[in-house]
Amino acid sequence: MVAKKTQKKTNRRLAFKINEFVVYPAHGVGKIAAIETQEIAGATLELYVIEFEKEKMTLRVPTNKSEAVGMRKVSETSIVDQAMKTLRGKARVRRTMWSRRAQEYEAKINSGSLVSIAEVVRDLYRSERQPEQSYSERQLYEAAIDRLCREIAAASKIDEATAMADVEAVLEKTAQRVEKAAAKQAEEAAAEEAA
Repeated sequence: MVAKKTQKKTNRRLAFKINEFVVYPAHGVGKIAAIETQEIAGATLELYVIEFEKEKMTLRVPTNKSEAVGMRKVSETSIVDQAMKTLRGKARVRRTMWSRRAQEYEAKINSGSLVSIAEVVRDLYRSERQPEQSYSERQLYEAAIDRLCREIAAASKIDEATAMADVEAVLEKTAQRVEKAAAKQAEEAAAEEAA
């Protein structure tokens, strides 16, 4: 396999431009570093060169396959708002085996959908007052919140630390609200029982 690397201007309209942030479902937010033409086994391919800075990884995706692999532009403000609204909701943890839930969470993280990733973050979040997570829960939570914050940062044109602080503030506020509601419910149940 022989590959030639060349920078090329193209007449065809491409979906993404150099220096544009994109979301690749299995890896999260990356930046188009270049558009190259490579000759591989006698066939000429036009490729997006996507750099994932945090993972120190470069990915080459054929321009004609970008849509098929689920590559997309960074979410618009309305989708970011919908993801933040999802974080404010009550956690929905199904009572199934952890291995099945872990697979479902992994699928949501790799779906590329910002709202699905927000659901994973919401469902796996633990405040300091709650019991510790298992190692695998923590790994999934960290993968999800990292993807979520990177896309929110890219979409909102803020740094990742600010996006992380915003997301954690929403999660903590939601946890406090849920804990307060649970305490009130327990108090009412105790009063009913005493009466």
